[in-house]
Amino acid sequence: MAARGKAMVTLPTLVRAMRRRTSNHMPSNQPLPSLRRAFSLYDQINLIDSVPEDQIRFKQVTETGFTVKGVHYEGSLLCVGNLLMSWHPKKLSEVTSESLSIFQTVRPVPEILLLGCGKYIQPVNPELRAFIRSTGMKLEAVDSRNAASTYNILNEEGRIVAAALLPYGVES
Repeated sequence: MAARGKAMVTLPTLVRAMRRRTSNHMPSNQPLPSLRRAFSLYDQINLIDSVPEDQIRFKQVTETGFTVKGVHYEGSLLCVGNLLMSWHPKKLSEVTSESLSIFQTVRPVPEILLLGCGKYIQPVNPELRAFIRSTGMKLEAVDSRNAASTYNILNEEGRIVAAALLPYGVES
């Protein structure tokens, strides 16, 4: 009870002291500093420009292909780590365990396969999902732009990642 009584007596004095300090340092009618300044330096930093020369990085995704390190590739692509290969499927229904059979032999096994389905995310055949799981990889099926972008980020982080990408113009 004595502690509570002491706190009740001290509290008003403490509040008055804090109000005096606050009013001396920042008038109440002055606006708070903008957070924009705090982010301005961050906005000028571009980590992706410091990617090593030998690392694959998608620069552009078009209706018919992909631009990687300044070279435009028409059609579908298969990427494993820093290897880039032309890939024969033209639409998601043509993506089969046979078209992805390279992942039965690739070592180390990529932790994730980013499947770029074209313009829209599409459901993946359960048998194909089971095959990908059997190789030890996780599957992320997204549209091809997001797949390429995610590949850039994960590859830049040094993670072992793979991508099977259909051109963005593919709709079914």
